[in-house]
Amino acid sequence: MNKHVLIVEDEPNIVESLRFLLEREGLVVAVQSNGALALDSVHATRPDLVILDVMLPNRSGFDILRDLHQMPEARPKVLLLTAKGQARDRETAEKIGVDSFMTKPFSNKEIVATVLRLLA
Repeated sequence: MNKHVLIVEDEPNIVESLRFLLEREGLVVAVQSNGALALDSVHATRPDLVILDVMLPNRSGFDILRDLHQMPEARPKVLLLTAKGQARDRETAEKIGVDSFMTKPFSNKEIVATVLRLLA
């Protein structure tokens, strides 16, 4: 049984790096770079985990996280990525109910370990 991960990130280098690392772990990876289309992608791919950037075109990661928490069906785990490691962002994410939070830049080893922990 393969686990599915949806990466919602608009930075191509980060997407390619994450895709490579996660597929190497045997995960099935889908990508969405447009915040406005993120929820459609969640419904279409039914991921076990969403790796969600805070700053996206057309919609913020915080807004998407709020919507995910209001899904009537089982919602995926969420790992929030932000370039802004400010305490306020972490507090906002935790109030909404994020499963894990990581600041950019992150180490490859750390993000893979976090993803695998969330999917366990």
